[in-house]
Amino acid sequence: MSDTTTEPHAPVPDLTAWTCPAPLRDQSRVVMGHGGGGALSAELVQHIFAPAFGGEVLAQMGDAAALSLGGVRLAFSTDSYVVRPLFFPGGSIGDLAVNGTVNDLAMSGARAAYLSCGFILEEGVELSVVARVAEALGAAAREAGVEVATGDTKVVEAGHGDGIFINTAGIGLIPPGVDLRPQRVVPGDVVIVSGAIGVHGVAIMSVREGLEFGVEIESDCAALGGLVDAMLAVTPDLHVLRDPTRGGLAAALNEIAAAAGVGVVVQERNVPVPPAVANACAILGLDPLYVANEGKLVAFVPREHADAVLDAMRAHPLGAAAQVIGEAVDAHPGMVVARTGLGGTRVVDLPIGEQLPRIC
Repeated sequence: MSDTTTEPHAPVPDLTAWTCPAPLRDQSRVVMGHGGGGALSAELVQHIFAPAFGGEVLAQMGDAAALSLGGVRLAFSTDSYVVRPLFFPGGSIGDLAVNGTVNDLAMSGARAAYLSCGFILEEGVELSVVARVAEALGAAAREAGVEVATGDTKVVEAGHGDGIFINTAGIGLIPPGVDLRPQRVVPGDVVIVSGAIGVHGVAIMSVREGLEFGVEIESDCAALGGLVDAMLAVTPDLHVLRDPTRGGLAAALNEIAAAAGVGVVVQERNVPVPPAVANACAILGLDPLYVANEGKLVAFVPREHADAVLDAMRAHPLGAAAQVIGEAVDAHPGMVVARTGLGGTRVVDLPIGEQLPRIC
C-alpha cells in the first residue's frame, strides 16, 4: 500500500451525552452529591445559604444551634428525611424523623423536649402506608421522651415526590456548664466512637438493591439522648459530640478537624466495623468510614476524663461497644489520617459526593 493512501478515519464519538461518574466541583446545577454531607454539601452551605442568611448563630454550623432566650440556653435543630425504601430492617422513615432530630439536639448536650413534624405526601401513596409511618414516628417519639407538639401536611402531584418526605424540627434545654462545639477541641483529646459503624447505610442498601450478605443487617437507628446524659454525668467538660450520619465517620471527623484547626489520627484497627458491614463494603467497593450511621456518636474528650467517660458509655446499652479510635494532634491541622494495620498511613478526606443516596 502506498504511503500516500488515505485510510478512513474512526468515527468521532459524540461527547455531549457523556457524564462524569463523580460530580464536578464547578457544577451549575444541583447534583445528588450536594445532599451527601461531604464537600459538595459544605460548599452549598458556605457559598449560597450562609451568605444569604447571615447571623452569628448560623455561623456555629453545628448539628443544632445553641441559643440564649429568656435567660435559658436552648438547642434548636431541623432536618428533612427522604429515605428509600420507607421501611427497612431496624426502622422506618418515621423512626429516622424522630431519632435524627433528637440526636442533633443531643450533640449539643440538650435533651429534646418538643418536635414539629411536617409531612409531604405524594398523590397516590396508600393511606395505610401513611398510617404505618405516623405510628412508627409516634412510638419513636414516646421512646425518646419527646412530644410532637405541632405539624403540617402538604400533598404534591403524582410523580413529583417519593411517597413520603418528612421534616422535623426540635428544641431542648442545654444544661448549665455544658459547652459542646468543635472549637473547644485541643491536641491530646481522645476520640471515642460509641459502637459499630456503617450499619445503617448497609442495611438500606441491602433492601434497596436486593442484596444478600448471608446475615440480615439491621439499621442502628436509635435516640442517643440517654447515652449523652450518661456521659455528661461523668463530666460536663466534653469538648464536642457529633453523630456521623451522611458522609459517615469520615465526614464528622473532617468537619471537627477543620473547625478546630487540629489534626486527627485514627487507629484503623480500633474502629469497630462489624464483619457483615466489612464484607458488604468490600463487595460494593465502599469504605465503611464513609457509610452513614443513625445511632452512633463520636466524642472528643479531654484525656483526663477519657477512661471514666468510656466506662460510662459501655455501661449504657447504646454505648456497650464504645471504643477509643484515635486522638487530636498538633500535626497536619484540618486533616484526618488513619494508621493502617500494616503500619502505613492514609489520608481520610472529606467525601466529595455521596456513596449511598437517599438513606436518611
